[in-house]
Amino acid sequence: MAANWAPNSWTSAEARQLPEYPDAQALDAATRTLSSYPPLVFAGEARNLTAELAEVAAGRGFLLQGGDCAESFAEHSANNIRDTFRVILQMAVVLTFASKLPVVKLGRMAGQFAKPRSANTEVVDGVELPSYRGDNVNDIAFTPEARIPDPQRMLRSYAQSAATLNLLRAFAQGGYANLHQVHRWTHDFMGRSPWARKYSEMADRIGEALDFMAACGIDPASVPQLAQTSFYTSHEALLLPYEQALTRQDSLTGDWYDTSAHFLWIGDRTRFEGSAHVEFLRGIGNPIGVKCGPSLEPEALLRMLDTLNPGRVPGRITLITRYGHDKIEAHLPKLVRAVTREGHPVVWSCDPMHGNTIKAATGYKTRPFDRILAEVRGFFAVHRAEGTHAGGIHAEMTGQNVTECTGGAIDVTEQSLADRYHTHCDPRLNAGQSLEMAFLLAEMLNEEMAERRKAAA
Repeated sequence: MAANWAPNSWTSAEARQLPEYPDAQALDAATRTLSSYPPLVFAGEARNLTAELAEVAAGRGFLLQGGDCAESFAEHSANNIRDTFRVILQMAVVLTFASKLPVVKLGRMAGQFAKPRSANTEVVDGVELPSYRGDNVNDIAFTPEARIPDPQRMLRSYAQSAATLNLLRAFAQGGYANLHQVHRWTHDFMGRSPWARKYSEMADRIGEALDFMAACGIDPASVPQLAQTSFYTSHEALLLPYEQALTRQDSLTGDWYDTSAHFLWIGDRTRFEGSAHVEFLRGIGNPIGVKCGPSLEPEALLRMLDTLNPGRVPGRITLITRYGHDKIEAHLPKLVRAVTREGHPVVWSCDPMHGNTIKAATGYKTRPFDRILAEVRGFFAVHRAEGTHAGGIHAEMTGQNVTECTGGAIDVTEQSLADRYHTHCDPRLNAGQSLEMAFLLAEMLNEEMAERRKAAA
């Protein structure tokens, strides 16, 4: 248990990116109500995830983290949850089949409601209002009333997260994730994609292998892993009153866990020294992530690791790099060398989304697929050169047939962005682009594994 820590000790540190609630009594009432609610996830589940991430840190697995940029109340539906879940399943099976590594599946789901902002206000047509900070803080509608932070929204976030988790658990454990269903995970609208055809060919091979295993007496009835999967949830631990209210002391170990999600991360804007967010996360037992951008220097990162993981527990820390396609190979090596030199057991994961956002000529914010892919290639190149494991991908994506990121095999042009641009915040990869990314990732993983086998021979 962290020394001199309590769930509310963050309140004495510097807190950035938190809303200013106009009614302190209403905020207190909402957090008291949340504190009485059951946990959304359990300490044992978080410990299981830590153990799986420890395998990734050791080079024996891969982390696939994906989902919405920002969840919304308006788009909450069983179909949207199912469609994102099935794309993550598709990506995971591609990566596992190609690399022969187990894949840890971690959704940006069931809690990703708060978003950091570059400014406290925004101006539209000469009118200045508070920034939209996510549906658990205020409303995206550009009116003075909608932009007032409302603590009651945290209760709605909890309810939506509980409903999402309930459905995800049913999908993961109730037969939807059965490998015999591998063909059925493909979306109908992906039929014209060459990657969908490649996936279908791979699914045929998996089916043949399953038929052979069944003939040998190995089937879902005897091996439950063929019929179900572990699926975890994550979000940025940004809205600290919400996170504190859902923090519970584990009855088995006495340790504190944030039961709003299995995995929480600290963003690039809130990981500074003396941060309230760092103070909060250092005391919880969940595995945690740290976003690493161009401004992060090696010595500052090492101090952060000593604060967040003084016991150097494998699987506790995932470092999520976010540089941009043209910066990663210049900035990442010095961090990798420093962490390796000090012996910190971390998972290295690549966020190729946030550093590659541009504004299209049509006015839409977008992310070119070729830049996203270039950053992933740079990430793998650095780790090959340093002899470390490129352990994960952190992508903003959706199972819907959106047009938000340009490029990919199903070519989304700047002119077609307006066709199905639905995001509440940042542009996401659609289902076809996500599957394409999985196959390209598999090629890179195969190269890494081949080099590792060669070095060991």
